[in-house]
Amino acid sequence: MQKYDENAFPGEVLEKELKYLRLLADRFKNIQDASTEIINLEAILNLPKGTEHFLSDIHGEYDTFSHVLANASGVVRKKIEDVFGKTIREKEKRFLATLIYYPEEKLNLVLKEENDPDEWFAIILQRLIKVARAAASKYTRSKVRKAMPSSFSYIIVELLNEGGEDKEEYFEGIINTIIEINRAESFIVAICKFIQRLLIDRLHIIGDIYDRGPYAEKVMVW
Repeated sequence: MQKYDENAFPGEVLEKELKYLRLLADRFKNIQDASTEIINLEAILNLPKGTEHFLSDIHGEYDTFSHVLANASGVVRKKIEDVFGKTIREKEKRFLATLIYYPEEKLNLVLKEENDPDEWFAIILQRLIKVARAAASKYTRSKVRKAMPSSFSYIIVELLNEGGEDKEEYFEGIINTIIEINRAESFIVAICKFIQRLLIDRLHIIGDIYDRGPYAEKVMVW
């Protein structure tokens, strides 16, 4: 709440209050809308702070820049460690991290060698969903929805909402259907990029975008 000088005249206080009330009236239709926004903002203050990423000296090196963002300077690997701990092997964690960094490239390599792609899809989708849930846990539902790829937003929303044992068959049914209709590759790419977006809440580029490297313009439109 706005605090005023106790020695101020009542008319001055009223004028200051009216100034803020007019600003509120311009933005919100009624008291209920304003109250809802206040409740929402106060609740957001109690969420964990999102990861802020600071970069400088890019010098037009887009490939290096995009790699740093893809792995979030190690945040992806840490999130995988937090989620799986000792339940999967180190090489599986490294593989999962690389898949999240470069989903298209890694998928091409895997599918050339994998004898049972449907089984592999079922396992990897379960793991990616767990990482996505952990990455989304510090944000509001509204913010998470805005980060979602539009093509799979409904499916991702359903899979992010943990429902315990009662929903296990429901989740498995969604995953099995994704695989059966040959959308697993597209879904994996979409959820990997969704995870990348969630793990960097705000990007700060301090300076030196242009210089020696050839692709500064790509950095600017990232």
